[in-house]
Amino acid sequence: MAAELGRIDKPEAGSFKQGRKLLVVPLIYLGEDAPPDYTEKFDLYWRQATEHVANLETKIGTVNRVYHESISRGGEDGLKIMERLNAKSCQIARQKCQNNAELEAVEDKELAEESIDWERCLLIGFMSDKVAMKVSEFYVEASKKRYEYIGKRIDETLKADEVAVLFIREGHPVQFPKDIEVFSVAPPALDEVHRWLRDRALKKEPEDDN
Repeated sequence: MAAELGRIDKPEAGSFKQGRKLLVVPLIYLGEDAPPDYTEKFDLYWRQATEHVANLETKIGTVNRVYHESISRGGEDGLKIMERLNAKSCQIARQKCQNNAELEAVEDKELAEESIDWERCLLIGFMSDKVAMKVSEFYVEASKKRYEYIGKRIDETLKADEVAVLFIREGHPVQFPKDIEVFSVAPPALDEVHRWLRDRALKKEPEDDN
């Protein structure tokens, strides 16, 4: 498992060592039927994430490479796919690319699709314990290979002393190379999103019991 990422609070000038650096931005999404109060927190999160990335760039250097979960193509093709997945993360990625950063393909398309398909099967349910156990094993194996590939791609493409940003879901199991200094982009609004999701889950529980 990747080590827990620490928050960055007003780093002192000159406190960062030379070497490869990776900014990790948690991916949160907005469903088509998202209520207004969640949409407000979603928009605030991405505004703060944009500011946090820019602030870190002034201290550790300009982003040279961009990685994004579920993107298996680089350049403009990858940005077009990203736009459909999450317009907010794409907005940050496109701005970095306009400043001469390069969008790298970080996923193997087949591995990503296999992992997502097995995950969907688990979420659907309606299967015997034996089948569920088998599907779970397939999912774990596919997911392991998927995230190992992501870590390998970052290691292969991130050059010495470069800075990169990775957009990926929280709780990911990617193991980053030990020589890469990892920074978590965790703005205050992320806690608000977590709280909203917890409150919503608690409100649904009584309904599910009826």
